[in-house]
Amino acid sequence: MVERASHAETVGVIGLGAMGLGTATALLEAGLAVIGCDISDVAREAFESRGGTSVDTPAELARRCSVVLVIVVNAEQVESVLFGETGVVNRLASGSVVMQCATVAPSYAKALGERLDAVGLLMLDAPISGGAVKARQGRLSVMASGSEAAYAKAKPVLDAMAETVHRLGDAPGAGSSVKLVNQLLAGVHIAAATEAMALGIRMGIDPDTLFDVITHSAGNSWMFENRVPHILKGDYTPLSTVDIFVKDLNIVHQAGRELAFCMPVASSALQQFTAASGAGFGREDDSAVVKVYQRLSGITLPAANDAEGGT
Repeated sequence: MVERASHAETVGVIGLGAMGLGTATALLEAGLAVIGCDISDVAREAFESRGGTSVDTPAELARRCSVVLVIVVNAEQVESVLFGETGVVNRLASGSVVMQCATVAPSYAKALGERLDAVGLLMLDAPISGGAVKARQGRLSVMASGSEAAYAKAKPVLDAMAETVHRLGDAPGAGSSVKLVNQLLAGVHIAAATEAMALGIRMGIDPDTLFDVITHSAGNSWMFENRVPHILKGDYTPLSTVDIFVKDLNIVHQAGRELAFCMPVASSALQQFTAASGAGFGREDDSAVVKVYQRLSGITLPAANDAEGGT
């Protein structure tokens, strides 16, 4: 029989990627006791270099924590770290809270809340937005839903990691629903921004001039202003990858299928990200979707990225 923890005041962060490492560091700097967990030695060492403590299995983390943030890539990874052989669910003390921060289907988030409730655990459906920079600053936007008890237990963590906490309901599912709307817009805006830049370049407009004009005009968007500089610098170092949006926009369409709701604009964006992934750019920054247009029309992108498949 798996031994459960009996008492813990420490916060656990499972997943020390760009968002998880930044969040764990912000929590640490806010004065909270934090244990990080990741399968990557490099990720654990990065957190330890910032003064944190790390472990390599969720089980080890669970016995020492009463609040656990799950900041992984997808629902499959959520399942593994919660219910796998070394998962946290059977090891957390009763009344502990799981903050599920990954982008997942709302139906999955709702069912997960019911499963955790059945074993005496609280859940906050708490997807996050803002990127790696805001994660590191403790200025994320959290789209949260869950019980009053879950909010109360997680309050010190939310205060330390978020600039804004949107309280969206009293049960898991609502947070993930709002996050999907956000991801639909984010994906469409990135796809539109890259298509617009590709068109301008194809017409012979200087890319830097085009960026300056659009960012001072009605066609601007947060994503245009944030992602186009990556294209201008020819720097596709991943902050958020093409494959993340392949995943997230597929989840958007999963929700659409469940609701019999048609989303043609999101579908078009998904096809562009899928094309970029299929062309070998899946692990590059999501702005690399512009390289689809390079392949199709032969445009020359800024810096050294005019070589086919180059980075």
